[in-house]
Amino acid sequence: MRLILSFREIEEREANLVGGKAVALSRLSKAGIDVPAGVCVTVKAYERFVERTGLGERLSLILDRKSFTELRWEEIWDVSLRIRNLFLNTPLPPDVKAALREGLEQFSGVPAVVRSSSPSEDAAGTSFAGLHESYVNVRGLDSLLDHILLVWASLWSDRALLYRKELGLDVARSAMAVIVQELAAGEKSGVAFSVSPHDPANAAVEAVYGLNQGLVDGTVEPDMWLLERASGKIVDFRAARRSEAIRSVAGGTALAELPESAKKTPPLGVGELARVFETVMKVEALFGGPQDMEWTFKGETLYVLQARPITARARGDGMSEGGEKPWERSDRRSWYLSLTRSLESLKRLRRRIEEELIPGMDADAQTLSGVDVNAMADRALADEIDRRRLIHGKWVDRYWADLIPFAHGARLFGQFYNDTVTPKDPFEFTALLGSEGLEGVERNRQLSEMAALVRNSGELREHLGEKMRSRRFEDIDPAIAARVDGFLESFGDTAGALSWGKGELLALILRLAEAKSARGGAGSRNLEKKTNAFFDRFTGEERERARDLLELGRASYRMRDNDNLHLARVEAQLGKSVEAGKKRLESRGLEAALLDSEQVAQVLRDPSNVPLVKPVPTVAAEPVELQDNPHLVPEKVVTSEGGFRLRARQLTGQPAGQGLAAGKARVILGRADLLEFRPGEILVCDAIDPAMTFIVPLASGVVERRGGMLIHGAIIAREYGLPCVTGVQSATSLIKTGDSLVVDGYLGIVTLEGAGE
Repeated sequence: MRLILSFREIEEREANLVGGKAVALSRLSKAGIDVPAGVCVTVKAYERFVERTGLGERLSLILDRKSFTELRWEEIWDVSLRIRNLFLNTPLPPDVKAALREGLEQFSGVPAVVRSSSPSEDAAGTSFAGLHESYVNVRGLDSLLDHILLVWASLWSDRALLYRKELGLDVARSAMAVIVQELAAGEKSGVAFSVSPHDPANAAVEAVYGLNQGLVDGTVEPDMWLLERASGKIVDFRAARRSEAIRSVAGGTALAELPESAKKTPPLGVGELARVFETVMKVEALFGGPQDMEWTFKGETLYVLQARPITARARGDGMSEGGEKPWERSDRRSWYLSLTRSLESLKRLRRRIEEELIPGMDADAQTLSGVDVNAMADRALADEIDRRRLIHGKWVDRYWADLIPFAHGARLFGQFYNDTVTPKDPFEFTALLGSEGLEGVERNRQLSEMAALVRNSGELREHLGEKMRSRRFEDIDPAIAARVDGFLESFGDTAGALSWGKGELLALILRLAEAKSARGGAGSRNLEKKTNAFFDRFTGEERERARDLLELGRASYRMRDNDNLHLARVEAQLGKSVEAGKKRLESRGLEAALLDSEQVAQVLRDPSNVPLVKPVPTVAAEPVELQDNPHLVPEKVVTSEGGFRLRARQLTGQPAGQGLAAGKARVILGRADLLEFRPGEILVCDAIDPAMTFIVPLASGVVERRGGMLIHGAIIAREYGLPCVTGVQSATSLIKTGDSLVVDGYLGIVTLEGAGE
């Protein structure tokens, strides 16, 4: 069977072969509607590629490492990035490559668009638009083949994985067709809905200058018209703040400023608007149901780029009807989909974060730290707790709405790096992100300097040991006193989430001084050399784009590691007021330990209204089924009674820091466990939070239940060159403190060599 069909050759009954998008384009073309010339690479090409290369088995290994229901959003990113890189590094079989080159020869000298046409996409009832990739302004046969691989990989994109159940995604049965068309580089573009999503009596048209990509990815705000379906009469018009447009440039697309005349004029004139309306109504009649149509004007020709049925969908803003925030919903897919941002959108978000949000967060924390909550009367303290709760809640919302999406900047750079460099390691790009500006690293650097000072002076070490024994810290040796005070001012109770006193800090310094194996940061070694080698791959506009993406990636990486610290400063001030209230209530004989912040304020206002709070029972770790569990390898252990029991032998996660480490496990379940950590132990935890990173230099390896290459623990582990495995399901239940572990940061495997406590 031929692997490529022209639009004229596609039959409607062949949706399983070419996908609904290709069938729709074929019908439009045959109906005399202008469609850019194109062909479809059928699912047979994908199936032959996957079968001949053994790619299916490797996909299964990646997708089955952890139960999908247990994956966090960062882990879903990682899975899709690994798969994307796998496709790019798997050569096409010679016969498939030859057939594709022959079938695409007509596009060798013209700019093209490469887009998905999945059989499970754009069908009535399953119209999950935008789940798979499209690429604009692709030039040359070799580049076309590379982008076909990327579209195939997008069958397993993070967005598609979110809808895995609805799409019926299965490695053995799923496939992807690809549409290749000549690029219609229109002067004005948009979308049209034959039935408005907000008013069934009207149609809706949105339009931007330049290519449609700007509208689809949210970079460019569209002008919007509502038109009466029965007559085409304009019912309403909303003008955009026109300033920029997406244009074709060498190697892709870029945002360009509009001329002044365009800024003042809607993209569509009355006659052009009427033509778009008439066309979308014609398309609705052709398909027998409401349509979502993408279009562009190139000269006088109105091209239809694609059409899909309009299906019932959730509200587009991601908010529930009751106003519930999308990140608070049980199904957070609408929020997750909003995380993917364009380069220009992320640049604007960066400015907002760096110029407004972080300074505002820190200013609030600083202001709150200057308020003496202990001097307040009861009602005033209650009011202050409520005020701090509101301030903290405001910044939590901004954290989820702005800071988390900014993490996409590092991923966007990673995609660009992998697409252009095609490394074997899909996370090689993290070596270029560096550690400059990471507050956790700076904190550890200062701790290491103080520890070295103590280590090199037996007299100072003895002096601090005596202070620890007597618990008198008022007259610390001047050689270190100023450093300790400065550290606490920068990272202690008022400026961070550590809530350390001098005693705890001195105990940590003494431990670091005794630990000759404590590591120094390694993440910035050879950074300049690696950066220059990366830039040397590019010239002209592509080199500038590489610089933009790397700069954004570094800012995103830095913020992903620091954002929790900024938020924690506000949270620490809320905690200080709540603790002051609890101590006051307990001094009067009231039980306050289990009260939350709202309840503490309530009792301060009315001591007779103490809520009944039952202690949260200590729940044993949820039993993990050892048999038939694909994420671990069990072994039989002889019991003292002479019988057998199963215990975990090998646990599977995701490799997040290269290297091998062997040592005793130290499971960290709470703050009290941190000060028990010993040099050379392997840190096992749910997730390393910013208040824990001071023990990382003592560790020989890291194991986390949470997963993701961009979580705080993975970032810090790589900075110290530690083997790290993340996303280990039930890690803190299956591993006990004292267990002998081997951590394989290359393969993402943790082996339990022996039982501990």
